[in-house]
Amino acid sequence: MDQTPIRPASYDGDLAAWADEQAALIRAGRFERLDLEHIAEEIESVGISERREITSRLAVLLTHLLKWQHQPDRRGASWDRTLREQRKRIERRLQKMPSLRPMLTDPDWIDEAWGDAVTAAVAETGIELAAFPEVCPWPLQDALCEGWTPGAA
Repeated sequence: MDQTPIRPASYDGDLAAWADEQAALIRAGRFERLDLEHIAEEIESVGISERREITSRLAVLLTHLLKWQHQPDRRGASWDRTLREQRKRIERRLQKMPSLRPMLTDPDWIDEAWGDAVTAAVAETGIELAAFPEVCPWPLQDALCEGWTPGAA
């Protein structure tokens, strides 16, 4: 076992140095010196970050579906690429982290993503907020389905 002294780093100071130190302590088997409370916070933040990533991607997808529906004259290859890319990335994240799949049926989470999507659609289109539904009008499974667009048969 490596007995090289490890200089203490502050979680509130240099987070990168602190993380390196914690990893070195684990590898050295020096568990008694671990900053367990902050390690737990950092592990939780990984899950939060993954949830945030999917929420952000869903909001982008829903924004483009709103634009697709409300601005048919502006539809183009760029929007189509964005729809495909967001769907692909959402599915990829869910495949890597299947424990996040229940989010797809969580009404509060869907409402959060929808609110972000409507806010972005208003900003990007100049269309009045009142023109958009208060809740997502499409089943999420449809919105996530490759090739689906509002009004498509």
